[in-house]
Amino acid sequence: MFRRPPRNFRARRRAASSGSSEEEPPAAAPPPPGPGRDSEQEAESEEEPGSAVAAPAAEGLSPPQEPAGSPGGRGPRLTGAGTGPARGGKALLSFGGEEEREGDEELFKIKKPSFNEVTFKIQKKESLPSPQREVEESEKICQSVPRTGNTKVPHEEEEDDDTYSSLSEDYNSSDSETESSPPQRRKDLSAVSKDDESSEDETQIKWEEQQIKKAVKLSQDIYDDASLHKSQPTKAKFDPFVSLPPVNLEIVKKRLTERITSLQDVHRAHQREYEKYMEDIESSKMSLQELEKSSNASLNYRFYRAMKTYVENLINCLNEKLAYINELELAIHVLLQQRARTLLKRRQDELRNESAYIQHLSSSNDEPANGGLEDDEKTQLLKMCEHRRTCRQQARVCSGEVDHHEGMSSDDELPPTEMTEFQKSKDDILEDSRKIFEDVRVDFCDIRKILLKFQEWKEKFPDSYCDAYISLCLPKLLNPLIRVELISWNPLENFTELEEMPWFRAIEEFSDAKNASESKRDDDLDKTVLPRVIEKTILPKITGFIKNVWDPLSTSQTKNLVQLCHSIFEKQVPSKNERSQAKEDLINVLVLRMKKSVEEDVFIPLYPKSAVQDKLSPCSKFQERRFWSAVKLLSNILLWDGIVQEDTVCDLGLSKLLNRYLLLNLLNTPPGPDNIEKCNKVVACLPERWFQDLESGSTLPQLRNFSQHLLQCAHTLHKNNRRDETKDVVLLLVKVNALHIVKDFIEEYKLEHLKSMIGK
Repeated sequence: MFRRPPRNFRARRRAASSGSSEEEPPAAAPPPPGPGRDSEQEAESEEEPGSAVAAPAAEGLSPPQEPAGSPGGRGPRLTGAGTGPARGGKALLSFGGEEEREGDEELFKIKKPSFNEVTFKIQKKESLPSPQREVEESEKICQSVPRTGNTKVPHEEEEDDDTYSSLSEDYNSSDSETESSPPQRRKDLSAVSKDDESSEDETQIKWEEQQIKKAVKLSQDIYDDASLHKSQPTKAKFDPFVSLPPVNLEIVKKRLTERITSLQDVHRAHQREYEKYMEDIESSKMSLQELEKSSNASLNYRFYRAMKTYVENLINCLNEKLAYINELELAIHVLLQQRARTLLKRRQDELRNESAYIQHLSSSNDEPANGGLEDDEKTQLLKMCEHRRTCRQQARVCSGEVDHHEGMSSDDELPPTEMTEFQKSKDDILEDSRKIFEDVRVDFCDIRKILLKFQEWKEKFPDSYCDAYISLCLPKLLNPLIRVELISWNPLENFTELEEMPWFRAIEEFSDAKNASESKRDDDLDKTVLPRVIEKTILPKITGFIKNVWDPLSTSQTKNLVQLCHSIFEKQVPSKNERSQAKEDLINVLVLRMKKSVEEDVFIPLYPKSAVQDKLSPCSKFQERRFWSAVKLLSNILLWDGIVQEDTVCDLGLSKLLNRYLLLNLLNTPPGPDNIEKCNKVVACLPERWFQDLESGSTLPQLRNFSQHLLQCAHTLHKNNRRDETKDVVLLLVKVNALHIVKDFIEEYKLEHLKSMIGK
């Protein structure tokens, strides 16, 4: 690569001082430098330090070779016009160094170009655009200068022409000073070519500057090219002569299969990832919609805070009033219980006293067994009982009720003084119950307004409403308020439908309310609020009435209670298959109360036929009253069919009451109208559905003894030619589904006209 040779000013000084008389042997002109490294070495070793090159004097300056960077130039070649000594003492510029003196003395000479030619080339280059000129110069230098690894590169690419020009000016100024300093050299130069000295020097300086600039730029470009080639990785070349492993169809198929399997696995992974992203997108959209619906967070916060405050105040209010509610509810319950116990005790005392009185009359001893005061008290009780019985009879006559027998009334009237006292106590309790929420705002004691608060919550935020399990909390929350409304409620005295009560209508409207915003949940638990209120509040209250207040001998109380239970169990229980503990407790208490009544309230005495033949005798009347009282209890027990299990009802009504008490009296009653009437009343109490699914011609096992009694009555009546009464008895047998007995009886007595009754 081209390197700028150091300027040898000492050779010039010696040439100038030696004068024109000294002549040196002519130096052969060096061959033009080639593109390789050898030409560079030759150029560097052309001239040794201290050698001087003579320039022709008389002939003038011959045209120099084209400078480096020109189209025809091969490098910075400096040479003289001839081979002889310098003419006129004019020394040529040499780039040889002192270290090059050894070896061959091949000179590297610079031939000065003419001024016009140099000027023209400079102007031409300056007229070109700067990028184009740089490309052109770099191409020319690359052609003329060999590429070597020893070329020194400038430190920075960004050195501009001003830097190079300043270096050239410093170099030229030092050169001119060196050349002009020796007087002898100035003297020699004045002898040749004097008129063109200044112009030639100027031309020479410009040409040198151009060569230096081109060399520096060329070095930088070559360095960049070398760096670029080093940074680019070499590509492996394919050698067609390398032998490849043998390939068959199975290997290709196997590799393709493995590739397909791998791609399928990747595809499935990407598909799962895609599906996950789609789910995330859908979830994000739904969340965004929810957030948009509830965008006003401040209003939502205020609502929740207000609702929390309201619920806390409501609970605190109810907790404060709960003790007072329990006290009043217990007071009214105790009042009713005391009256029921009073009536029960009075009835049992009257039964014992009357039984003792009748027994005393039927005995041969006319004197009383006890003292006079006690006899007077018993007599007074019997008179009071007879007076009440007479009053009830008059009331039935006034009302037009004729189908009634003595002993079927409840006998639950209180004396006027006791009735007044009872009513006063009841009114006081009810008045106190109305004052429970006297100091409470309506929003905290009105069930309808309370439910409207929760309904607003449900309409605005259905999800949070469901998550808070409000539907499960409302029955317990409303329990104290409902109990306050039910303090005056007595389901035994008069039947009142629950649907007519204000609390029931309010809860029903709340449960059936259509929400403006549909909840995402399919199940609406608000529909279970009303059944749960009945389960937790109403059924326990009814159970308390059955256990402590209900009189099974009272037909009116039993009918009201049965109707209420039918209404609740058929309509209000959440599901027939769902187990209700409150319902089971109610039925268990009901069965226990009826068993107790059968054991304590049923008493049918047995007297001799002579004592009861007279229907107006005290024994006959007392026996009749006790029989019809037991028939009334049987009727009341059988009313619970459909609520209480059938086996339990059959056991209480038929096994323990009919077969143990009533049938004994029927067997002692002679066949006739009285016996038929009693049997007809017993059959009328039996539920018809009991005989629908029985086997053809058979009756209930518990009614076999009763059917045999009817058959004996039919035989007796038929023998006495009482055809109408016989027909009535056969009809009773048909009603209890004792068809085999009827067929045998008809065939025995050839009663063909009674066969039509079997079909009925």
